[in-house]
Amino acid sequence: MTQEALNSDPIVPNEGWHVIHLFYQIDHGQWSVLSDDEKLKAKTNLTKLIHDIRTSLNTQILSFSIVTPKADIGFMLLTDDLHLANSFEKQLTLALGPDILTPSFSYLSMTETGEYMTTSEEYAQKNLIGERGMTKDSDEYNTSLEEFQKHIEKYTKDKLYPSMPDWPVFCFYSMAKRRGEVYNWYKLDHSKRKELMVEHGKVGRRWAGKIRQLITGSVGLDDSEWGVTLFAKNSFEIKSIVYQMRFDEVSVKYGEFGDFYIGLQLPLDQLFRRVGL
Repeated sequence: MTQEALNSDPIVPNEGWHVIHLFYQIDHGQWSVLSDDEKLKAKTNLTKLIHDIRTSLNTQILSFSIVTPKADIGFMLLTDDLHLANSFEKQLTLALGPDILTPSFSYLSMTETGEYMTTSEEYAQKNLIGERGMTKDSDEYNTSLEEFQKHIEKYTKDKLYPSMPDWPVFCFYSMAKRRGEVYNWYKLDHSKRKELMVEHGKVGRRWAGKIRQLITGSVGLDDSEWGVTLFAKNSFEIKSIVYQMRFDEVSVKYGEFGDFYIGLQLPLDQLFRRVGL
């Protein structure tokens, strides 16, 4: 933890973590004029900073080589304290020297559970009583309801305090729900929005085990409304899930998407070689 953050009162959300996606261009002209000793020192500084971030409480950072010239290098930072997030972000920008990394895109959001989760009461009424014909408060009913509640507890924890995977293919994009004259997501009743999102989620679950997804909220924090982070072991799976979900009614009528960033998650030594440092 940095001294500046230690001297500040923590700004920690009531639930969840802050998430910052950071993408940079490398000024290879500036890098080329550094001596070998200066280059080694710069890479050592960034390596040490990454280590310090990863050993900070409630903090994770992932590093990427970005595919296509939209950016050269990228980081995904998760931490609870906004002071830490701010301090680490500033240090990352300067870690290789004042003129080496130029920010090309950034995105601030927070982990969240979402507002369309099935409640215990809904599950009991629809699934246990309605679909499976159980009698309320029977042993079978109580056991099934307890299993559901444990599942939801784990699901909630994984959403708010995720452990990010080491899968190699990374995708990030921002998105929002349309507010047009014909299709306005925010004019729909909550029950209709929930119905649509349940169907939307069913499409995504076809990629269980092939895609790891994290949806983070950014209303009031950045230009869009959500950040979508996908991890896969093959780029085909990224392309497939995004393509198929665009046929879902939620996306067809109400989805608005930002730029897509594709990266490869690499250890720092490989990352340095890949981006020419």
